[in-house]
Amino acid sequence: METIDQIRLAKQAKKSINTATSDEKNKALRAMADALVDATADILAANQLDMEAARGRISEVMLDRLLLTEERIQAMADGILQVAALPDPVGELLEERTLENGLVIQKKRVAMGVIGIIYESRPNVPSDAAGVALKSGSAVVLRSGKDAYQTAHAIVSALKTGLQATAIDPAVLQLVEDTSRESSLVMMKAKGDLDLLIPRGGAGLIQAVVEQAIVPVIETGTGIVHVYVDQAADLGKALSIIQNAKTSRPSVCNAMEVLLVHEAIADDFLPQVKKALVDEAQVPVEMRLDAQAQQIIAGTPASVTDFDTEFLDYVMAVKVVPSVEEAIAHIEAHSTHHSDAIVTENAEAAAYFTDQVDSAAVYVNASTRFTDGGQFGLGCEMGISTQKLHARGPMGLKELTSYKYVVTGDGQIRE
Repeated sequence: METIDQIRLAKQAKKSINTATSDEKNKALRAMADALVDATADILAANQLDMEAARGRISEVMLDRLLLTEERIQAMADGILQVAALPDPVGELLEERTLENGLVIQKKRVAMGVIGIIYESRPNVPSDAAGVALKSGSAVVLRSGKDAYQTAHAIVSALKTGLQATAIDPAVLQLVEDTSRESSLVMMKAKGDLDLLIPRGGAGLIQAVVEQAIVPVIETGTGIVHVYVDQAADLGKALSIIQNAKTSRPSVCNAMEVLLVHEAIADDFLPQVKKALVDEAQVPVEMRLDAQAQQIIAGTPASVTDFDTEFLDYVMAVKVVPSVEEAIAHIEAHSTHHSDAIVTENAEAAAYFTDQVDSAAVYVNASTRFTDGGQFGLGCEMGISTQKLHARGPMGLKELTSYKYVVTGDGQIRE
């Protein structure tokens, strides 16, 4: 089927979800979660096809992101159930006031309509996006990257099977059959059919969508994520945070890419970092060091581009800075404004850092790996917005709605 036809199918079916009751939506989500688990064998078989096709073409870290297991499929189903348990944002009364002429003006939260998602090899996106979009009252059109298409097809088929026995038309969920660049362009130009477009992937994909789309876009930026270890840091706490932020899942956007260390503690702390992340690590991290760090520990000299790179791998750029002000200046120059952290026991330094760093999520003494809808209590998420208009940070249910004014009178006319 042509991409535009699939988009219009979702548009035709959107009323069944835009105006569905909370109970109808929750029943649909629970049915989708059950169907997802029931289809585990089919999904794993499809995922194996994608894995075999991708092996040798993408890194081991990216293969891990593509891989599904029974546990990961169960986690996807659990995410949908968490969304079902959340309050329904649609219909929420945001404001109400009565004018002198007796008009009652209400500002109410409403569904967005039809949301398009263009994404790369992220097999969790179909279930996360479907769960959040449907609970927030919108139809959703998914365009998968070629690497994850077989997996996406199996997941979407399962989700649509779940919808068949509910009040929600399964056509509200569409997976674009064409994985060529042409289908992405069709979605970018589908003004009037798509109400919102969200890209999820690398910098190239996001930039292409932001620059070429005439449909409104929410930019889910890449994650050049910094952790700054202040001179007043608890070094044991700092080491634990760095290990988690860098190595727990290097392929995700909230993983740390740059370590900034105050010069007053660098001689003591950097050898500890090297010991934990390189010498004693199961998978050693390649440390790309600025000139000052090279004088303290061994590693690869940093190139001019290393502090502007989302590695998504066991690679980390390291820089020594003379002050919290210099750390913030570096972050301002190089961050993608996704997530950045300070480790310090100095409350003034922490407050200054959180005030000055202009990122979607700013952390004090915690791993950046928490920038996630599930971790923030939002259930599944649609992505991490790094822009400021409409939505910022993890996009849960409320971030995927709009609002309208309902004006009630008793025959008033404007003089």
